[in-house]
Amino acid sequence: MIYLLLLLQQFIASTTHLVAKDITGELEPITVVLFRGIFTCTVFGIWMFFRRSSLRRVDRADLGAIALLGLVNMPINQLLFIWGVDYTTAPNASLAYALTPVFVVVILAVWRASFPGWKKLLGVVLAVLGAAIVLIDRGASVSSEQTLGNIMVLAASISWAAYTVVGRSLIVKYGPVQTTALSFFAGLVLYIPVWALVPVHDPMTVLVAPGWIEHWAQLFYLGVITSGIGYGLWYYALSRMEASRVAVFNNLQPVLTSVLAFFIFGSVPTLMFLLGGSIAIAGVIVTQRD
Repeated sequence: MIYLLLLLQQFIASTTHLVAKDITGELEPITVVLFRGIFTCTVFGIWMFFRRSSLRRVDRADLGAIALLGLVNMPINQLLFIWGVDYTTAPNASLAYALTPVFVVVILAVWRASFPGWKKLLGVVLAVLGAAIVLIDRGASVSSEQTLGNIMVLAASISWAAYTVVGRSLIVKYGPVQTTALSFFAGLVLYIPVWALVPVHDPMTVLVAPGWIEHWAQLFYLGVITSGIGYGLWYYALSRMEASRVAVFNNLQPVLTSVLAFFIFGSVPTLMFLLGGSIAIAGVIVTQRD
C-alpha cells in the first residue's frame, strides 16, 4: 500500500513542473508561491479545525524545528523551484530533482556520521543514472541561457532533501499531516515578508481578466493537490520508511511522465527511454531491499 501511495505522490509531483511552468508565464513566481501557500494553509487550517480534538499540542521546544522546516519549505524550496522553472525547462527541473536521493544520502551521512551501505549507494546511483537518461531523451540539457534557472532548481532540490531529513523527527511526534500543516503555516508566515520586500510589480489583473478560471485552477492545483496532498503523502511515506528509501522514488517521476504521455498522447517510447526507465526502476528496487 505504501508503494502505491508513493507512486501517486510521484505522479502528482511530476505534473508540478508543467503547471508551474505555465502559470509563471502569466504571474511572477514570487506571487505564485504566495497564492500557493495561501491555498495550502487554508485547506490544512480547515482540516485542523475539524480534527482539533485529536491533534497533539505543539511543544515549545519544537518551535525552532518547525520554524526551520517552514523556512526550508516556502521561502527557500518553493520559491527557488517556481522561480527556477521560469528560467529553465521542465525536463531540466525534473533532472535537478532526480538528484534529491543523492543529497538525502549525503545529508544523512553527515548528520549521523555513518556510511549508508554499498547496496543503498548502488541503488541511488542506478536510479539517478536511469532518470538522467530518460530526461536527456526528453530534452534536458545544460545551456548558458538556462544556467540561472538550473542553479535555482538544483538549490531547490537540495532544500527538498533537507525538508525530507529534518522533518522526519517531527513526523514521529506529530504525525505526517499535522507536521506538513505546521511546516506550511510557519513557511507562509516567514514568506510574507519576503514577498512584501521583493520589488516585483505583478499585473494582478491577470487573476480577474479573461482566462482567470484557468489561472485560479492552476494556483489551486499547486496549493491543494501538489502541496497539500503531495507533501502530505511524502511525509506519510517518511513515517513508514527511512528517508533515503523514500527519496529514491523521485527518480520515477520522468518515467511516469513518459508513460502517461504514451497513454494520453500516443507518444511511442524510444529505446533510450526504455533503457533509462529500466535502470531507474532497478535502482529503486535495489534501495528497497535490506
